[in-house]
Amino acid sequence: MRNTEELPLDAIDDFHKQIGSNVKKFRVKKGYSQLQLALALNHKSVGLVSQAELYLKKQHFNIEHLYKIAYILECDIHDLIPSTSN
Repeated sequence: MRNTEELPLDAIDDFHKQIGSNVKKFRVKKGYSQLQLALALNHKSVGLVSQAELYLKKQHFNIEHLYKIAYILECDIHDLIPSTSN
């Protein structure tokens, strides 16, 4: 059995950064602005989207956000989440 202590220190940060990058890629591909995505998520400002796409201040999308974003962007949630297989 593996132990999470074996994970590199920056593995989770890199994971969140990749998710943010994937969200941005699919958002831009659909032609949506950060504000349009934020409003579709029922947020009043772009704060969450802009910060989570770049992982600023360790702001990241949670699983509910990703489910809704996949629905809005008409993609599979698996497209937004990087593979964890090593």
